[in-house]
Amino acid sequence: MRQDHAPGKRLDDGHVLVLEDSQEDAEAIERALSRTHPHLRLEFLTHGEGLVRRLIEADEVPGIVLLDLNMPGVGGHAVLKEIRSRPELAEMTVVVFTSSTAPAEVDACYAAGADSYIYKPLNFDLFRTVLKGAMDYWQEAKGQSQGQG
Repeated sequence: MRQDHAPGKRLDDGHVLVLEDSQEDAEAIERALSRTHPHLRLEFLTHGEGLVRRLIEADEVPGIVLLDLNMPGVGGHAVLKEIRSRPELAEMTVVVFTSSTAPAEVDACYAAGADSYIYKPLNFDLFRTVLKGAMDYWQEAKGQSQGQG
């Protein structure tokens, strides 16, 4: 169970951090989530360099990270491992959202601590449906765990 985080660190479940180097995919994510979850505050980054340090230094961290695996420089696998190596970031939900369907890739992400692994569909309607399902699931799960605490 991922419950411990640094004192004073707040989790903002209305904030979604999207790590995506493709401008086209970032725009599709923004269009999809603005229609299905207009209350969410989306933040987009094109690379993972310095991300974990920035999160650790912040008073508040995003509730959900949408993580593309194939980014230049520090890739998604390294970002995932670095996030999961830090206890103060343990409550963040990390959803891998990528174009790879390779079973070894899926297994590696779950082994590294991903909460979900979602394939990016090419069809926009399906893309939007898949993202909506993931956001609904994790927001409901977080709401239930907060209500039980």
